[in-house]
Amino acid sequence: MSEYLVVQGPSVNPQALKQIAQHIGANTIEPIHPAAFRLTGCREMPASTPGLAALCQSASLDFGWVPETRRLDAFGLFITDMDSTLISIECIDEIADMIGVKAEVSTITEAAMHGEIDFAESLTRRVALLAGLEATALERVYAERLLLNPGAERLIQTLRAAGIYTILVSGGFTFFTERLRERLGFDEAHANELEIVAGHLTGRVVGPVIDAQAKRNALETAATRLGVKPGQCIAIGDGANDLEMFAAAGISFAYRAKPIVKAQASYALDYTGLDGVLPLLGA
Repeated sequence: MSEYLVVQGPSVNPQALKQIAQHIGANTIEPIHPAAFRLTGCREMPASTPGLAALCQSASLDFGWVPETRRLDAFGLFITDMDSTLISIECIDEIADMIGVKAEVSTITEAAMHGEIDFAESLTRRVALLAGLEATALERVYAERLLLNPGAERLIQTLRAAGIYTILVSGGFTFFTERLRERLGFDEAHANELEIVAGHLTGRVVGPVIDAQAKRNALETAATRLGVKPGQCIAIGDGANDLEMFAAAGISFAYRAKPIVKAQASYALDYTGLDGVLPLLGA
């Protein structure tokens, strides 16, 4: 199958772009987005381009080989993680900051993201440290600290306009996913529910934990209901808890991700915003 190379980044140096084109023997450089370019007529294909990754990394550019036949409207389902993917923060770490235990919680979060400890265990340990915190702290985190990652709105708007079903799934909390679902127009959202009694967090969650398997289940359940094939599913995330849904999706994106996640993703986005997904989907 014939493929072309997409190169993109927050700032694309023309000289670096020419070096990349020369490296792979491309005869055409075509701008497809303000900061994305398509290199076609390539002499070299993916399996025979040693040094391409290093060349792109040195210029702070993301890259990916794309089949010429790929089109956005061929996909039917998109699923994304929330913390450090759709948004720039880990919500539980910022909640913990309100009670003075951010460092302790962040250490557990980081270990879970790298796949070093079981996610359900990590969540139980972290949430327990929040016991006694006033529930109003959640609103403060949402209003004062939660920011969408660059390109998030454009990505979701474009996917929805193309008729793609969108899911927000998180090992975080429903307080945040429900607000983001309404704000961005996701079709559905799944997350853990914090138990609140008398206006304070109890240090427990209500119901089953949304872990890696639950994320995969959300993808597969929706795909079956909608009649969408695995190859028509897109997943994006940054931590080990996202790997099961990566395995169930036809295409996966590691966004500012941990090494264990990049190794199992179809593409890695280290420099572009979330809308960097679009050129790699044929949009």
